[in-house]
Amino acid sequence: MLSRLSIRWRLALGSALLTLVILLGFAVVVGVLTTKRIEQDFDVHVSQGESELISLVQRHASFDARTGAFDLPAERLAAFASADHALVRVTGPDGTTLLFPDEDSADDSEPDFGYVRTNQTLEIAGYRIISRYVPLREGTYSVTALYGRRLSEVSGTQDRLRFLLGVGVLGGALLALCAGLLIARNAMRPVTRLTATAREVTRTRDPDRTVPVPHAEDEVAELAGTLNEMLAALAESRAETEAMLARQRQFVADASHELRTPLTSVLANLELLADALDGEHGEAAQSALRSSRRMRRLVADLLLLARADVGREARRAPTDLAQVVVEAAAELEPVAGDHVIEVDARPALVDGSRDDLHRLALNLMENALRHTPPGTHVSASVARVNGDVRLVVADDGPGIAPELRDRIFERFVRGKGDRGGSFGLGLAIVRAVTRSHGGSVTIDDAPGGGARFTVSLPAE
Repeated sequence: MLSRLSIRWRLALGSALLTLVILLGFAVVVGVLTTKRIEQDFDVHVSQGESELISLVQRHASFDARTGAFDLPAERLAAFASADHALVRVTGPDGTTLLFPDEDSADDSEPDFGYVRTNQTLEIAGYRIISRYVPLREGTYSVTALYGRRLSEVSGTQDRLRFLLGVGVLGGALLALCAGLLIARNAMRPVTRLTATAREVTRTRDPDRTVPVPHAEDEVAELAGTLNEMLAALAESRAETEAMLARQRQFVADASHELRTPLTSVLANLELLADALDGEHGEAAQSALRSSRRMRRLVADLLLLARADVGREARRAPTDLAQVVVEAAAELEPVAGDHVIEVDARPALVDGSRDDLHRLALNLMENALRHTPPGTHVSASVARVNGDVRLVVADDGPGIAPELRDRIFERFVRGKGDRGGSFGLGLAIVRAVTRSHGGSVTIDDAPGGGARFTVSLPAE
């Protein structure tokens, strides 16, 4: 559970726990010592009270032996008992007993003094009681003086002490927790700034940014410096990689462009040879012609992708996408075989390259023909939807496997059902042309089964 807490909370809880242990130990020591001192003071007060009672009796009590009358000013005894909140009993030689507070007003918790013997110190019913003989001035007679105080005075004081110590311990721990959180927050602030900068680098993918370096020469400053060195190395590596990729794209674009001229010458010569030669030589010329045509198409595909990679845009003009789709369907009709091609295209203008849009529509429909069994219906529709021109190519074939959908628009990715010997560049070209025209392409399941590709382009 602690491992799930943030470092800030762990530091604060550790500080609070350590403070709690220290304060708890301090409270135990203070509580024990103070409790003993309170008990000792209470014993001293009881002893002093008994001594004062004896002195009071000796000063003011008198006994007349002839009449057997014992006299002790009751008001003095009452004032003495009231001042100390004590229980006092004095029994004279004649058997007279004075009890303060008055027996009629005593509550049920006060002890029965009949069980208290003379010259004893004991605890009865929550009272600490001392009983002593007190000789009178005449010297022949003596009285019995009993002095008692509630033990609750001690326990009440001890309970208040324990409560105050407990509140102090808990309050100190809580204050330590709050102070620990504040200190930890201030201490973690540089780390928070490092984290925020790292997230910004992740979001923008810009390694040229730097993280702030604290002024203090500590571990956080060392970490910030290391991160800056790492970001600088990443920026340098990224620049080198981008330069290398740019050179490769430029090479592919230039090589593809330069290959078009010799390939055109080779195709022209092979067409003449195929028409002029018969027999085995003619078949060899036809085979070379087919391979050269595939090579020309591959070079054209690579040239288009390379042009998109280096940011070269073909000349654009207002183009009717519906007409482009109709022409692409007509071009595929002779090779459709048992497939059924259906076109529902309404006029819709877009600002684009007619050749690239033709390649886009042709690749989508050709992809459906190549990856579906004979008898499959392939439909293409063009319509304006909310300010966009939407091209939808769908089929009722087996569809596209889920594990292939995330990579279907990548280069050189081919499905298992590819029977046409494609290069795996058709859908990559579709995505490149769509992006170069400021649009998007998605794939999902057709309503009747199969795959459905949707291309959205800004309307003219």
